[in-house]
Amino acid sequence: MKRLDITLILSIIFLTFFGLLMIYDASSFVAFRDFADKYHYLKGQFLWAILGFGALTFFSFFDYHRFYNLSLPLMITSIVLLIMVFIPGIGVHLLGASRWIDLKVFLLQPTEFVKLSLAIYLAAWFSRKEKGRFVPFVLLMGLLVALIMMQPDMGTAIVIMGEAMAIYFLSGGNMLYLLSLIPVLGALGLILIKTSPYRAERLVTFLNPNQDVQNSSYHVKQILISLGNGGVFGLGLGNSLQKYAYLPENTTDSIFAIIAEELGFVGATILICIFAVVVWRGFRIASRAPDNFGRLLAAGITTFLAIQMIINLGAQTMLLPLTGIPLPFISYGGSALIIELCAIGILLNISRQSHS
Repeated sequence: MKRLDITLILSIIFLTFFGLLMIYDASSFVAFRDFADKYHYLKGQFLWAILGFGALTFFSFFDYHRFYNLSLPLMITSIVLLIMVFIPGIGVHLLGASRWIDLKVFLLQPTEFVKLSLAIYLAAWFSRKEKGRFVPFVLLMGLLVALIMMQPDMGTAIVIMGEAMAIYFLSGGNMLYLLSLIPVLGALGLILIKTSPYRAERLVTFLNPNQDVQNSSYHVKQILISLGNGGVFGLGLGNSLQKYAYLPENTTDSIFAIIAEELGFVGATILICIFAVVVWRGFRIASRAPDNFGRLLAAGITTFLAIQMIINLGAQTMLLPLTGIPLPFISYGGSALIIELCAIGILLNISRQSHS
C-alpha cells in the first residue's frame, strides 16, 4: 500500500472549504432576505461537506475492486432513480424541471449518482475484452440520455456522454465507431435545441449577448458585469456588488462570476490552476493503476469532473452557451458535493494500490 495522494487531498480540501466561504459570501444577503438567516445556505453546505468528507475517508480505504461486482446493481439503481423523479408524490418538480426525489430529510438528485455509477459500471464492463459491445453501449447510453433529457437536463446528458465515450475510447474501443456517433449526436443536439424555446434562446444569447438584455440576455450580461468589475485583482473578498440579487444562480451555476468579481483575474486564474491540478492527479492515478478496471475507473471519474469544470467555466467566461452545470466542490448542492467527494475517495484508494 502506498501513501495517499497528498497533493490531491490538499487540493480538494482547499476547493471544498473555499467553496463554503464563497457560498456564505455570495448568499448571505439573499439568505437573510428569504430566510431571515444569513447562514442558511452555509449551514446546509457545511453539513453536506462533513458527510462528504466522511464518505471520502471511507472510500479511500474501501478496496475499489469490490465495486466490480457491485457495478450492475449500482447501474440498475441509477436507472430506477432516474425513473422515480417522474412518479407523483416521490419526484419533485421545481423551476420547470423534474430532477429530484423527495427523501423527506433532503432532496436527492439522481443524475449526480448516475455520473459515478456509470464510471463504475463501464469500467467493470470494458475492463473485460469483449467483442460486439458497441451496440449495447449505444443502447445503454441512449436509455440514460433519454431519461435525463426528459427531466430536462441537457448539460448533465453532455457530461455523461463525454464520460462514457472517454471510457470506451480508453478501453481500446474502435475509434471509427465513436467518430460515427459525432454527426448523430450533433444532429440530435440541434433538434433538441430547435424544439425547445429556452435552449434555442440560450444559443441565440450566446451568439449575440447584446440582444434583449432585460430578458433572455440578462443572466449573461450580469456575468459579464461581474467579470468586468473584478478586473485584474478584484474588488476584495466580500465586496461583490452582483451578489445583491443582481446575478441569478449566484451560489450554484454562477458562483465563479462572484469569485472573479471579488478576486479578479489573478484569483480566478489561481482557482482554475487548482482545478487543473485535480485533473492532473486524477489522470496520473489512472495511468499508474494496478489493473485495467482501476485505470478505467480513475479515468472515468476524472473525466466527468473535468467536463463539469470545463462546461461551467466555459459558460461563465462566455466561451460556451450558458448551462445548468455547477462548479465541482464549489457550487451549492448536497447531492453533487457528496458524490464528488465519494469519487475522490475512490481515486485515493486506487492511488494507494497503484504502481510506484
